[in-house]
Amino acid sequence: MDKKFLLLGFLVFHLISTKTVSLGVSVGVGVGGVWIGGGGGGGGSNNPANGYANSKLNVTYNALQAWKFSITDDPLGILKNWVGFNLCSYKGVFCDQSNEPGGGGGGGPIITAIDLNHGNLKGSLVKELSVLSDLVLLHLNSNRFSGSIPDSFNDLVSLQELDLSNNMFSGRFPIVALYMPNLIYLDLRFNSFVGNLPEEVFNKRLDAIFLNNNQFSGQIPDNLGNSPASVINLANNKFTGSIPASVGFMSSNLKEVLFLNNQLTGCIPEGIGLFTDIQVFDASYNSLMGHLPDTISCLSDIEVLNLGHNELSGELSELVCSLRSLVNLTVSYNFFSGYSQECSKLFFRNVGFEFTANCIPGRDLQRPQPQCSDVPGAGLNCIRLPVLQPLVCGTLGEMLGYQSSQVSP
Repeated sequence: MDKKFLLLGFLVFHLISTKTVSLGVSVGVGVGGVWIGGGGGGGGSNNPANGYANSKLNVTYNALQAWKFSITDDPLGILKNWVGFNLCSYKGVFCDQSNEPGGGGGGGPIITAIDLNHGNLKGSLVKELSVLSDLVLLHLNSNRFSGSIPDSFNDLVSLQELDLSNNMFSGRFPIVALYMPNLIYLDLRFNSFVGNLPEEVFNKRLDAIFLNNNQFSGQIPDNLGNSPASVINLANNKFTGSIPASVGFMSSNLKEVLFLNNQLTGCIPEGIGLFTDIQVFDASYNSLMGHLPDTISCLSDIEVLNLGHNELSGELSELVCSLRSLVNLTVSYNFFSGYSQECSKLFFRNVGFEFTANCIPGRDLQRPQPQCSDVPGAGLNCIRLPVLQPLVCGTLGEMLGYQSSQVSP
């Protein structure tokens, strides 16, 4: 009889212990395996289970609690279940299984992602979060985080995606992001960052660079062409000076580049013709001048070409209007004096063609003649190399004598 009670007691103890150390109850697809957690369960035990004391998980718990304490407003109650040591059940926290026998509590779950997008949380980032060395994704867009990014974040050695967009961060460009060795996606748009961009941004192996809708100023670094990114968005800032000549020598991965609504001047670089794979080029709402380079006709995959609201002049040639992949061509609010017969065919190709407020004779909705008699930048000398006619796009790189620069890891 005593043996039966002993056996029953052992089984009950075993079940309770198993439940206590369980981590997370909901499952989702994650980076490098299966994510456990994301807020699918309760808070778990309020006391660390055996083996957690002084472990990596215990340190991580302290870091998340320090962050939670720094958040002053949580109107949606997102952090309500951030209690206890069942970290993988915290809302917005996702885990993966550790491949290290001694890591994360004996090869158990590790935190690989935090996604609190659209949480409307108010607070700041705390230096304690730098202990999350297994974190791959940190997505915090559409909140009210402010202040700066702690320098200690360079310890986030596994981080690949950093999305801090649509918050209230301020100060200069967060240099610490450039020291995250595996970062490939950087999104800082819709904040209040100021000052010059460090040239190291374009030496880093980033695939996506979103810096639009801040207060960045000064010239765009000359090494822009070093970037291997597929998307670069610098729109709605206060950049001045010219578009760097190196822009034409960017990686063949580049699909979109946006310079719109800055204070850029000068000519459109001839090297733009090397963008053979680009699909979106938008330099509207600047003060660019001069004629378009013939090399623009090499943009064989371009779908959206927006040069509106500048001070460009000359005639819009058939080289531009015959681009085969065009979906939308905008040149309105410039000083173009005419366009070729090929441009008239765009309407029949179902291509959006906006050319209002130019100086094109015989066309409606053009500038008054007094404005057209004084074309801005008429004396501007845009340096153009002599090119073969017909233009051989594949030879542009050799013609411009470009040598690729080394890109930092």
